[in-house]
Amino acid sequence: MTKSDFFKKPTEASKLKAKLVAEYFDTWSNIILPSVKRNDKKFAYIDFFAGPGAYKDGTKSTPLLVLEKTIQHPEKRDMLVSIFNDSNPEHVDKLKNSITSISSFNLLKYKPEFRNVEIISDSTIVEELTKIELIPTLFFVDPCGYQGLSLELIYCVLKDWGSDGIFFFNYHRINMALSNPFMSKHMELLFGNERSNDLKTKIKTLSPREREKVILDDLVDALKDIGGSYVIDFRFPKFGQERTSHYLIFVSKHIKGYKAMKEILARNSSSSTQGVASFEYSPSSESTLPLPIMDGPLDKLEKMLLTKFKGKSLTMQEIYDQHDIGKYYTRYYTEGNYKDALRNLENKGQIIADPPSSKRPSRYGKVTFGPMTKVTFKRP
Repeated sequence: MTKSDFFKKPTEASKLKAKLVAEYFDTWSNIILPSVKRNDKKFAYIDFFAGPGAYKDGTKSTPLLVLEKTIQHPEKRDMLVSIFNDSNPEHVDKLKNSITSISSFNLLKYKPEFRNVEIISDSTIVEELTKIELIPTLFFVDPCGYQGLSLELIYCVLKDWGSDGIFFFNYHRINMALSNPFMSKHMELLFGNERSNDLKTKIKTLSPREREKVILDDLVDALKDIGGSYVIDFRFPKFGQERTSHYLIFVSKHIKGYKAMKEILARNSSSSTQGVASFEYSPSSESTLPLPIMDGPLDKLEKMLLTKFKGKSLTMQEIYDQHDIGKYYTRYYTEGNYKDALRNLENKGQIIADPPSSKRPSRYGKVTFGPMTKVTFKRP
């Protein structure tokens, strides 16, 4: 697909990506709003590869969805500062027209700023953002491919308080580029010099599945090196195939943002097993997958909890926070999954809950497991 074809009609995957970013923007801005009201009274949304704003069939893309959500909220529309950049001047002109045509556009106190910068060859934006302390900012990076995406770009916005990032990670093309010596510079920008060189060596003899895991793990490590403590990925397979096309990557320094995005990605996943979301969009997936006989995802969580906390007493909230937060191997488990695992362990007699299930109310057919419910793990 050429760049000119891309904006004719959105794929279902493209529509979902825009929906995920817009949903998180709405949640993130709610989280930071109390602090913003007490301090600068401003927060920002930056889209580095914004596109024309709408597809030729009229479908709205991320910039329009974000601004429409803002306009509906009287406080937010007085505080949002937005910057939209695209290297294509025609896209910038169309985006301006699309945005200024939004109903009640004039209610925005700060009118959007539009830029036409080729990020791959012009470091003006990176230099500018690195030198200043930003107001709380959500940034979205969705390049056509991977050129223009770099750790430096992510860091320059993520470095300040309240700032989170979402970016498109084109696994299919990056996987090929790692084996191409002519693409070394781009890979160094994305993974860091030393890690990029080590990664090329590590993946040479790996199977496709092992290779993908190593590449993704190294990306997470690179993001943590620049302060991205919490990382979640959402997978998009190639249409009609098992192989991965790309990931949507979320990175944050704050627990609340991490928890919020995890819930958004879980409920927008195509499938789940034992109530654990797949964290991927795959139109061919069945809504209910057959459960494995042993070691399904919830079974694995139960075993991990028994091993981690044997002989200890903690509240449900302490268990979730200590076991999940910032741990990449538990990134697909939501708080609800932890509650389900603890219910199962209680029913099996492997933990003691205080108050016990007989004294806790039920909701939606399940006995509740409140954040302050005390849990004692028995010793084997």
